[in-house]
Amino acid sequence: MGVRRINPEGLHRSPAFSQAVVVEQPAKTIYIGGQNGVDADGKVVGPTVGEQSRQAFRNLKAILESEGASLADIVHWRIAVVDGHTFDEGVAAFQEVWNRSDPPPAITVHVVAGLGPGFLVEIDAVAVI
Repeated sequence: MGVRRINPEGLHRSPAFSQAVVVEQPAKTIYIGGQNGVDADGKVVGPTVGEQSRQAFRNLKAILESEGASLADIVHWRIAVVDGHTFDEGVAAFQEVWNRSDPPPAITVHVVAGLGPGFLVEIDAVAVI
């Protein structure tokens, strides 16, 4: 596929993420805009980071499947969580959907002052197939 996950010597190694992902040949790249805990009717699904994260992951999965991809094809996640809220529930939601035998993506997490009305988390991603 031409995708390599790299963890150079001297950098922290984690089973949950790669330090970088390199795409070495022409491939289909899917850039997914920020997904919140919003259902198909445009309503926020719940008042917790966990509920909203689960919905955001469902949204990401639907987008990927529409293009013949899966969560395993994600090479980078960017996660924003509103300040004052712990992301522990979001990590638990991630662990529910991520297959630990898949190569880990690069991950960036930001604590932000705010998102859209009622949103506690936003997740965007890049997938390569």
